[in-house]
This record gives sequence, structure tokens and C-alpha cells, in this order.
Amino acid sequence: MWGDLAPGPEQAAPAASADVNLDLILDVQVTLSLEVGRARIPIRNLLQLNQGSVVELERAAGEPLDVYVNGTLVAQGEVVVVNDRFGVRLTEVVSPSERIKRLR
Repeated sequence: MWGDLAPGPEQAAPAASADVNLDLILDVQVTLSLEVGRARIPIRNLLQLNQGSVVELERAAGEPLDVYVNGTLVAQGEVVVVNDRFGVRLTEVVSPSERIKRLR
């Protein structure tokens, strides 16, 4: 009846285990973006920008980059050059539990 709201064994939430099949999502594409820093400027100053202009960022030189996946911070890292291409070496990865906390 209505008073019995406890889930039965067939309704129990799946336990987190190693036998979870991730094959279904392995080919899903996500957007990876790197943030060097941010700046807030008035539109007046934005309209005056031209080639050679310098915009000062809030982040100091030498601080790690933020690495985002679909807008969620997942790591920090540093810029590297590999075979004449820029890359990022991850120096710190945000724990899954911390990522979940940031979603709320």
C-alpha cells in the first residue's frame, strides 16, 4: 500500500562497482577548454582594443591554467610545447567528489 515506500531489491539503486559498462559513453565528445585568466573591462575599453593591445588578466604569471570539461573545472596544469604544438601538462586533478560538490 501507500505506507510501504521502501524500494524492493528490484528497485534498489545500482551500486558503484568495477563492473559498470562505460563502453556506452566512451565515444561521447566533450568540450575541453583552458583558461589562462580573466579580465573585466568596460565596453568603452573593449571597443578601443586593436592589434597590439594588451589586456591585463587577473591571474599572475606562472600560475597554473584551469582545465574545464563542458564548463566544469576538472584540473589545473601548465602549458607545454610538444612537436611544435601547444599542450597542457596536468599538475592537479580535481577529485570526482569535489567535482560533484561544485555542480550543486
